Formats: sequence, structure tokens, C-alpha cells
Amino acid sequence: MASVRSVALKALSGPSWSYLVPRAQTLRVRAFTATMSPPSKAVVYEQHGPPDTVTRVIELPPVEVKENDVCVKMLAAPINPSDINRIEGVYPVRPQVPAVGGYEGVGEVHSVGSAVKGLSPGDWVIPSPPSSGTWQTYIVKDQDVWHKINKDSPMEYAATITVNPLTALKMLEEFVTLNSGDVIVQNGATSIVGQCIIQLAQYRGIHSINIIRDRAGSDEAREKLKNLGADEVFTESQLEVKNVKGLLGSLPEPALGFNCVGGNAASLVLKFLRQGGTMVTYGGMSKKPITVSTSSFIFKDLSLRGFWLQKWMGTDKAKECRSMIDYLLDRAREGKLKYEMELVPFNNFHSALDKALGKQGSQPKQVLTF
Repeated sequence: MASVRSVALKALSGPSWSYLVPRAQTLRVRAFTATMSPPSKAVVYEQHGPPDTVTRVIELPPVEVKENDVCVKMLAAPINPSDINRIEGVYPVRPQVPAVGGYEGVGEVHSVGSAVKGLSPGDWVIPSPPSSGTWQTYIVKDQDVWHKINKDSPMEYAATITVNPLTALKMLEEFVTLNSGDVIVQNGATSIVGQCIIQLAQYRGIHSINIIRDRAGSDEAREKLKNLGADEVFTESQLEVKNVKGLLGSLPEPALGFNCVGGNAASLVLKFLRQGGTMVTYGGMSKKPITVSTSSFIFKDLSLRGFWLQKWMGTDKAKECRSMIDYLLDRAREGKLKYEMELVPFNNFHSALDKALGKQGSQPKQVLTF
């Protein structure tokens, strides 16, 4: 049976109030014998389109907490680029509309169903793998969705650990066996994934060469990345030389490169790679294709790979995924993994959304607090 909340969401998309009312009345009768969640405030969208146009904050009625369910009071949830793409309707995998926004976050267990084991009210949990609908004050989902974490974890890092830091860690481990003293090269180094790669690599004794855009503030960006542990930071214009490897100094040639930009920035990553090296593409911010010279394949035997976190997490990797999340949260507690965020009260959602959409220039990652 559909919950009141799911019915209410269906009602948003069309004139179905005559359907909604009888079902709501039925569940109000059952509420005397069933455990119900509190009412929830949520960001919903009824159709795909510009997020600042199609989203609105509404009240959702209580939901039944069944025997295997856990009701979670959300504490914090970020606004990620992939969240925006889902609302726009351009992300490869997206929930059916009408839907609640958000994909990752951290919450506190409010109540549990009668058959739930291992979780109790007060525990901190995150959806792992991530699960759509985190932009709401209360969520009810099956116990298998939730991963219990250490309550000493910084809330904002617990809320954001599953998309960007996990992408960085998995890419460092998946494609090439790296040992202390090895080198990686990446573009888009100022992104959160890029910053995480620098710090996780340094923690393991791996050096990093980092490429950033030519723009105002590039000197400050270079200094920031150096403080995070970057060995070398170059702007794209600094690499317009015939032999970029002459810039390596005493560092070995990189075995592994990461590309999230495309176009010329991807070609610069390829220039640094050693014989038999691998470049992994996980984004395309420039929206330009990757162009590879014939010699890169024939004479350097380079490999080009792609990585999409959601696809990896969808291959029965829950246990591995959760152990990696615990590892990352350990680093965050130690201060060995950090990135800039801005905490924004949920009531100010549309202000945070404007910043996430770039309407006010470059901004820290927006994290909603409930």
C-alpha cells in the first residue's frame, strides 16, 4: 500500500485530490495501531527543469514505519551538481517525478520498526549507497538502506562523504596499484574530488601534480592546494611547453591521471603520464571532448578509462563501500581530510540553491542543516 507521503507526492502532479482524501482517511484510522513518522518538510519537484523554477518546499504528512523500516531525522544534506542535474532531467539515473530532491546526507535515528536490529534511536546514519530524497526533515526507508557511523564524525563531513571523497578514494585504488613514492597527475584540482585526491594521496605517501585553470585568484588557489599537500600546482598556460616532464624535477613520471575537465586540460594530463600510464575520466566540466594523439596509443601505450561512482555502487558493493566510508570519516576526524563548506539552514534552501547554481560566483559547497 502506498504511504500517505507517496500519495501526496502523486497528488502534486495532477488533480487527484479525490484519490488522496480517502487514502489519507484510511491511514488516519490505522495510525492508532501503527507507528508513524512525524510530518516532514521537503523540497519537491513535480517536473524536470531549472531547479530554481521547479522546486518548492512543502509539508508532507506522516508515513507508516513498518517492521523493517527506520525513521531518520535528517541532520544535514548537501546540494551536489548531480542533484541539480537530476532535477534538470539530464542525469542518466534519476527518480521518477514528482520526487524529493537530494541524494546524500546524515541523519539521526528517530524510531525503528519492530524487526529492526542493530539500529536504535539516537544513532547517526547515512544512506549507503546514497538514496534519493534526502532534502526532507524525516525519511522512512528500509533498514538495509542505512549505515551506522561514529557520532564523533563532523556532521558536515558525514553529510558529504559518500559522493566526492568516496569517488576520490575509489579512483586511487581501482585502476593502478600505487605505492609510496609514486605520482599521480590531475586537472580540476580545486574541485572537492581534486582536493580529496591530494590529501588521500599524501596520506599514503603518493605525490600529486595538479593542474588548475588560468583565472583571477590562481595564486591563492595554488597556495591552498599546496597547504593541502600538493607537490606541484600548474596553471594550464604554464604547461604550454614542448616538454612538460621537464617540470617534474625529481618526481617520477605519473602512472595515473585523473580528468574531470576534458578538452585541452585532458591533453595536459596525458602529456605527463609515463609509458603504459592510465588516465581516468570522471567528469567533463568544459563540455569539450577528449582528443588523444595516435602516438599516445601506439608509442606510449596509454589507457583511457572512465569512472562513475553510482554504477560502481550498484554492483553489490555495499559492504566495501561502507568500509571505505568509515575509513574516510576516520581521516576527517583526524583533520587529514578537509574541504570548504557552508552550512545553511533548511529554511534558506532557495538561497543555498542560488549559490549552488553559481548565481553568486564561486561558492563553497552548500550543506543544508535541519
